Amino acid sequence: MAEPALKLEPAPPRLVTYDTHPDRYRHWKLSFDGTTATLAMDVDEDGGLVPGYKLKLNSYDLGVDIELHDALQRIRFEHPEVRVVVLTSAKERVFCSGANIFMLGQSTHAWKVNFCKFTNETRNGVEDSSRHSGLKFVAACNGTTAGGGYELALACDEILLVDDRSSAVSLPEVPLLGVLPGTGGLTRITDKRRVRRDYADVFCTLVEGVRAPRAKEWRLVDEHAKPQQFADLVRRRVEALAATSDRPAGTPGVALPPLARTIDDAGYHYPTVDVRVDRAARHATITVQAPAAGEPADVAAIVARGAAWWPLAMARDLDDAILMLRTNDLEIGTWILKTAGEAKHVLACDEALERHAANWFVRETTGMLRRTLARLDVTSRSLYALVEPGSCFAGTLAELAFAADRTYLAALPDAQEREPRITLSSANFGRYPMVNGKSRLAARFYDEEAPLASARAAIGRPLDADGAVALGLVTSAPDDLDWDEEIRLALEERASLSPDALTGMEANLRFGPGETMETRVFARLSAWQNWIFIRPNATGETGALKVFGSGNKAKFNRERV
Repeated sequence: MAEPALKLEPAPPRLVTYDTHPDRYRHWKLSFDGTTATLAMDVDEDGGLVPGYKLKLNSYDLGVDIELHDALQRIRFEHPEVRVVVLTSAKERVFCSGANIFMLGQSTHAWKVNFCKFTNETRNGVEDSSRHSGLKFVAACNGTTAGGGYELALACDEILLVDDRSSAVSLPEVPLLGVLPGTGGLTRITDKRRVRRDYADVFCTLVEGVRAPRAKEWRLVDEHAKPQQFADLVRRRVEALAATSDRPAGTPGVALPPLARTIDDAGYHYPTVDVRVDRAARHATITVQAPAAGEPADVAAIVARGAAWWPLAMARDLDDAILMLRTNDLEIGTWILKTAGEAKHVLACDEALERHAANWFVRETTGMLRRTLARLDVTSRSLYALVEPGSCFAGTLAELAFAADRTYLAALPDAQEREPRITLSSANFGRYPMVNGKSRLAARFYDEEAPLASARAAIGRPLDADGAVALGLVTSAPDDLDWDEEIRLALEERASLSPDALTGMEANLRFGPGETMETRVFARLSAWQNWIFIRPNATGETGALKVFGSGNKAKFNRERV
């Protein structure tokens, strides 16, 4: 008699980390020539982050984009001489075919959404560096450029396409896959490139895409050239863009060493950030540590301190913590934001960031802080800030309180000398804009001048419970007798609500009025694409994503809803 077959349980998902190094890249070739950096996409077909698919035709998964994110960070900090980054392909006749369809077809809904969010943030970071840091980007599309590949090109300052009678740009997601371009394609062709609506409609329903001459006519690309002249076209456009940059020449860069991160059952631990995960209660406590005394104020000393300078070290630690939690701890629905240390040391760093804002390294550090805080804003988790004794919600760290969906400050009527404070600095009034272009305080007060003026008048003054409540900076200020119970009830109530409803509510409430290209990108991702991903027309057994590559035709439910 045959033995019964063993029932195998699915293996737990491998922990995903976001830190890497060029020595470990499998998908990108990074090279430098004077003021130009070249990132050549050369995806290893067998180098998928998870088993089960091949990354053919320079298609990408999360692992490919993790390397791209790392490369961009190293260009920003380790190579200040670079003024232009050229994104191109090391393969023949293909630039990038976009996100790998077989990866998407086998991925969980949460994985698809988080993957799209990270790729969006990476491309937003390209535009952020162009806007604020003088780092310009050229997409040298030397072959077929489809889907997410074209979306990567769209993030660049200029798109150049080889005119070889076969290469085209395309967004084939609607006709081919039954989903939307997930990395800002629909938004960028209208808001950024000003492609006419009827042309955009045609373009987004063409599987084969649009070739060079018409692509330029429709504003889908900036220039094109025959294969023999393409390198010269790229060189000329790189030289022109380099002339517009103020990145420094002859300045040594600042190395980015590996993160000093430890992982255990309790959470993730860094020198400046500690994450404690309570799986039973489904919340994580993120505590950001203020700098110690002695952070340099002189710009030469700041640059010499490099990646150990607290503003950059903290930004790198917090950024990684956000990504680790977001990817690996899906059921941890509430993040509790805390700080620890002395406010005066945070404010001293804020002063240095302002005083030396023109220095390239300080500017890049500010950019890293800006992008990290923006990553927090668009994270689909409930954010509660707790201002307790020993906290230092001051200046840059006060942004954590203003990013939160709710902020509670402990009132200590019988021990006012121990009562925690919130201290504002100039950093809270535009240094770290959200993706809607507004400061968190401006978004909080809907750009109304009276409360903003009152807040500005309080810069530098530590605000106790009464002061913070009067200025509208906190949600509530329970006294020490009620604190533990009120916080416990608030957290338990949050944990009892529908995660889907909370995600929708938070995304609607966080940004206030006014739209930008970036808010439209994230809104479409969180609402439209999120919904389309779970519809049977996309991911059902006969959905377009599921049958892609099988030779079978997708079968659609024809109801419009």
